[in-house]
Amino acid sequence: MAAAAGVSPSSLLRLRLPSPQPAASPPSSSPALLRRRAPHPLLSLAAAPSRASVAAAAAAADSSNGNGSYSGNGSQASLMPQLNGLMLDESSRSKRPYKWQRVLLKVSGEALAGDHTENIDPKVTMAIAREVASVTKLGVEVAIVVGGGNIFRGASWAGCSGLDRSSADYIGMMATVMNAIFLQATMESIGIPTRVQTAFRISEVAEPYIRRRAIRHLEKGRVVIFAAGTGNPFFTTDTAAALRCAEINAEVVLKATNVDGVYDANPKHNPNARILETVSYNEVISRDLSVMDMTAVTLCQENNIPVVVFNLQNTGNIAKAIVGEKVGTFIGCTRNLEYRESTDGSLDQEDKILVSEW
Repeated sequence: MAAAAGVSPSSLLRLRLPSPQPAASPPSSSPALLRRRAPHPLLSLAAAPSRASVAAAAAAADSSNGNGSYSGNGSQASLMPQLNGLMLDESSRSKRPYKWQRVLLKVSGEALAGDHTENIDPKVTMAIAREVASVTKLGVEVAIVVGGGNIFRGASWAGCSGLDRSSADYIGMMATVMNAIFLQATMESIGIPTRVQTAFRISEVAEPYIRRRAIRHLEKGRVVIFAAGTGNPFFTTDTAAALRCAEINAEVVLKATNVDGVYDANPKHNPNARILETVSYNEVISRDLSVMDMTAVTLCQENNIPVVVFNLQNTGNIAKAIVGEKVGTFIGCTRNLEYRESTDGSLDQEDKILVSEW
């Protein structure tokens, strides 16, 4: 019909299509146009308050009976009571029922042997796991360094059958790995996420020691067991405990042994030996008290790391030591000095000990 009316299809198509709009000219960079251009609606929300609104806010603050007051600089003083309350709540939540936030527990290999019928006593490892589990629920971060004396002690075997000291110490390091894997299995059996990190690579059974990864494990609530000592011969696991404690920023070294604490003499040879509640680093070094090797004591002293020595066999001692209760012997640096009475009742000026902050 369109052809019969004398209108071609192309002309009909042109009639139906809308006329093209003229192309928009590029935005002008003229300063005058920029000043006249309206601000973006989102930017207008963040615009500064007008003088009228500031005056109204000041009048409302003056007429209110609350603690807030207008400071004259346009700040929202009415929010101050709420902020103060929030700060009080956060400060109250920061109070914790335990003394230490991150601790390093040193477990000697001999303590793991228990009654010495076997190299490792499963009852001892389970007792350790349960007490560690009770404190990790409070939010305490726990790292553990294990010894290997229940399986192999390098210093004792050096020189036997041509075994040099370095090789003997490496064998002792592998003994600590065996104890660490056993303790890890015990902890995970009761639901404690645990990671073992070794000073030398044994990738098939444990992670290599990486400081930042270890700290991240602790922040996630996992227990980290450090094995293989420092990875170097001629260094004890006590030195490894002091070193790892300083590296991961732990607050205390808890040394779990088979004795109740530090004695002023060897209780096996002297029946009158008495346990010391608090001891200074200098006293440990000068009197050669058999607590830790001198390298470990010096490292703790230089980094201001306290040490708590207690008996592992007494039930509940681990949890008590971790939460900061008085147990065993406290060795460390505190602010207050006190003279201790000597055996004849007089005050010995040279016999000083540091009083702990229990």
